[in-house]
Amino acid sequence: MSPSTSFLGRYENTARQFVKFGLIGGGGVLVNMATVAVANAIGVGIFGVVDKDPFIPLPGTERALRFYILYAGIAFLVANVFNFMLNRHWTFKDHHGKPAPFFKEFLPFLMVGGVAQLVGFVILYLLRNETSPLYLSHPFFTYDGPWWTLRLYWAQLIQIICVMPINFVVNKLWTFRLVRQRHAASAAGDSVGPS
Repeated sequence: MSPSTSFLGRYENTARQFVKFGLIGGGGVLVNMATVAVANAIGVGIFGVVDKDPFIPLPGTERALRFYILYAGIAFLVANVFNFMLNRHWTFKDHHGKPAPFFKEFLPFLMVGGVAQLVGFVILYLLRNETSPLYLSHPFFTYDGPWWTLRLYWAQLIQIICVMPINFVVNKLWTFRLVRQRHAASAAGDSVGPS
């Protein structure tokens, strides 16, 4: 057996899972982006705020969390539930035994996503802050042009792409492997019982 065949055989399942995770992630991107668009439309249409307006002032500074951070947080939660349900039942269905109870897998999945989303918030800030070297500058990126030029959507998409590998690796190794292994070991211990 050649080294390349050995390598492919060893990582074939992981590659298949990564493709499934990516397909579900693509659906999650659509859910995420649609949620941001709806939140932005509600913000503008009902509350009269735009995504770059201050949402919560940061005490002791002239800075504030902006509405785009709120929109990204809401979108993360909606897309996270969508992604979890599909990954649990398709991508990692047969990954190390039967699934653990819902919340034993969902809470780690949410925590992993939450940490990745914190990284995403930093990326959003860097892409939206005019003093940042990563700022999405004019003329293509705008605050008020056609939807396909809006910084809000481009920054959101870029940060999603940046954090996806973190989500895959940690969820594969922790949420859908370690949690299931612990659940299986616990279930096996419960079934042995005293004679």
